[in-house]
Amino acid sequence: MSLFDTVRNTFVPIHREGYPFIAAFFLASLVLGWFWDPLFWIGMVLTIWCIYFYRDPERVTPTDDRLVISSADGKVSSVGPAIPPRELGLGDEPMLRISVFMNVFSCHVNRAPVRGQITRIAYRPGMFLNADLDKASAENERNSLLIDSNNGTVAVVQIAGLVARRIVCWAKEDNLLATGERFGLIRFGSRVDVYLPKGAEARVAVGQTAVAGETVVAEFGSDRPAPTVRIA
Repeated sequence: MSLFDTVRNTFVPIHREGYPFIAAFFLASLVLGWFWDPLFWIGMVLTIWCIYFYRDPERVTPTDDRLVISSADGKVSSVGPAIPPRELGLGDEPMLRISVFMNVFSCHVNRAPVRGQITRIAYRPGMFLNADLDKASAENERNSLLIDSNNGTVAVVQIAGLVARRIVCWAKEDNLLATGERFGLIRFGSRVDVYLPKGAEARVAVGQTAVAGETVVAEFGSDRPAPTVRIA
């Protein structure tokens, strides 16, 4: 293994969105440490946490169009039928919704669950309830993307949480996304919902840990039922 590979595998890349925050935490640590030494070390712990929060590791993404890949790192908090956000104009018929809750220690870079073209992006202001609650899907601040995929229209919804106050989406309407491609992030605790059309079968269960860009959360064109699970 080369020196470059060793460094790359040891130090996880940091997303550029985190640079201002990391710098602010570090400078605050220096200022506070000027008045009292213990405050410097507390600030440095928070700076290290900020670096960890904004990590952006490489992922190995399956490229089979039949598969739906997790858009977020975290815990699967909901799997089942739900009505998609009204602002997307998808009607009142329930769709299969898979929700992944990210806590403050999760990697918060969001990735496309399927390959396709973004046909609409809709932002809606709202509350900042605990994103792990089911009602957060309807009441919290959110940013939604419609993706025209080979298997129909897929909706991805970034939802702000109790601590999160900033949803970032750098993708634009008409952009083409590859499966697993980065399209945004949410700062400091949040949730991502994916709404899937008919023909999709869930491949995860509530409580399971998902990895953005790698974990298969659903599959199209399969007769296999949703998996049964056990807690070990």
